[in-house]
Amino acid sequence: SLISFCFSHAACSPVLQAARGYARPVTKRKDIPSHLDDLPPTMLKKDYANLPVMNSVDDVVKRVLSLEMASQKEKMKVKTQQLVEKVRRSPSDNGSFEVQGKLKKGRVLIRTLEEHLQRHPKDKRNRRFMLMGLDRRRKMLSYLRRVNYSTFENTCKQLDIQYSPYIPYSRHVTRRWLVKKALCIKVFQEKKKLKAAERLKQRRGWQARARAARERQE
Repeated sequence: SLISFCFSHAACSPVLQAARGYARPVTKRKDIPSHLDDLPPTMLKKDYANLPVMNSVDDVVKRVLSLEMASQKEKMKVKTQQLVEKVRRSPSDNGSFEVQGKLKKGRVLIRTLEEHLQRHPKDKRNRRFMLMGLDRRRKMLSYLRRVNYSTFENTCKQLDIQYSPYIPYSRHVTRRWLVKKALCIKVFQEKKKLKAAERLKQRRGWQARARAARERQE
C-alpha cells in the first residue's frame, strides 16, 4: 500500500521525520573583540624582545618570533608586561606591590576568561576560575586601598579596573541557628579534647621509648 511504501522509503522514515522536526538552522556567533587585538603582529615575543641579536637576523626569523606566530599564552605575557610598564612608579621599580603583585596578571587572565565565557557560556570550570580571580583581585585592591590610596587610584585607572568593595552580610538570627551553632561548638570542643588525649598518649609513648633507649645505652 501507499502508507507502507512511505514508511519503508528512506526519505519518509519516522526517524528522519523526527530529526527534521528537531533540526534548527545553524546560527554563527558574532565575532567577539579580544583585549589582545591591540597588540601589533610585528611585535616580538617577550623572550626575544630585548635580545641584541634580533637586529641582525633575517626577516623570516623575525616573523616566526613575532606575535603573528605566537600563541595566546605568549600574547598574554606581552600584555602583562605592558601593564607592568603602566603601573611602574619609576624605570627601576621592581619591588612595589602593584608591580610584584598579581594584579596585572589577574587582569589579563580575567579578561581572557570573560571573552571565553561569552563564546562558551556553559563552561562552569572556567567560570569558577574567573570568580576566584575576581575575589583574589578584590582582596589585593582592598589592601592597596588601605595602605596607599593614591597608588590604588592610579592602579585602577591604568589597569582599567572598577573596584567594588565587599558587601557586608548580616545573618538573621533565629532560634534554630543558635541551637545549631551551639551544637557545632560543642562537637568541636569534644573533638579537640579527643585529639589532645591522643597527642598526650603519643607523647608519653615517645618518652617511654626514649627512656628505654637511654637505659639500654647505660
